[in-house]
Amino acid sequence: MEKTKVAVGIDVGGTNTVFGFVSEAGKIIFESSISTRAEQKADQLFERLFKEINSSFKRFEKKYELVGIGIGAPNANYYKGTVDSPPNLNWGSVNVLKIIKKYSPLPAAITNDANAAAIGEMIFGAAKGMKDFIVITLGTGLGSGIVVNGQLVYGADGFAGEIGHTVLDPNGRECGCGRKGCLEAYASATGIRRTVFELIGTTNTPSALRDKNFTKLTAKEIADAAKRGDKLALAAFDYTAKILGLKMADSVAHLSPKAIILFGGLALAGDLIIAPTKRYMEEYMLNIFKNKVKVIPSALPGAGAAVLGSSALIWNELKKI
Repeated sequence: MEKTKVAVGIDVGGTNTVFGFVSEAGKIIFESSISTRAEQKADQLFERLFKEINSSFKRFEKKYELVGIGIGAPNANYYKGTVDSPPNLNWGSVNVLKIIKKYSPLPAAITNDANAAAIGEMIFGAAKGMKDFIVITLGTGLGSGIVVNGQLVYGADGFAGEIGHTVLDPNGRECGCGRKGCLEAYASATGIRRTVFELIGTTNTPSALRDKNFTKLTAKEIADAAKRGDKLALAAFDYTAKILGLKMADSVAHLSPKAIILFGGLALAGDLIIAPTKRYMEEYMLNIFKNKVKVIPSALPGAGAAVLGSSALIWNELKKI
């Protein structure tokens, strides 16, 4: 009996690294994770990871065949195969594809997590059949993947698509990148938390969120409060949507996409963020683009999205061979 081909999808996070085996049709055969141990070097992570991958695959090897490895990681460079000084990881600059060759002869490719999400949406998700679209990931930070004419845009150096680090206000909030006023500092799970506490300090609006500790408050709690009609939480979502819609209107002027897909934890708030973002985007849009660009949620399943995205990267590469 001919074996079914599957790819390994790996998503490296600051806390956990998720991996799984995914068919060409996007079926997750198996998924698991290990602790990343951010204080350790990259070699140590991948040594532990491939022991786990090889051990896990033994139960599937009679029916399935591994054909490639896709990796999503912070600050990953598709061209060079490197990860360069990732936040929250003690790696410095390291060539991940060279490390992986120690443990597997399979073809491998790496890109950042937002680019992996974009390819995942194109192959398995909401962007099926689209050739021009943007994926914006609204997590702890704001990432983005841009697809033009069916190809992911990497730019000259492999780092294109940093919409989260376009500047809204050069005298604005300090961003994790060290500059001020980046979109990420406003439109992200971290950004909306900062907005809530700014509103707490500058308004008298009654809110259950006033009793919350900043370090413990989550975007989900803000969303839950907004769903209950909490006026301060609703104001925070409106402010976030206004800024995100404004910058998305700029991106539309640059790229004229068919759709912008919102992905990640903050996007799970649904129409609390998607509907007002679309409204503000249309308000700030150049007239020739009005009512042409869809704003839609990701169609990748939440639990398996990271593995689907990273596996989609290598499935896409294998089609080029």
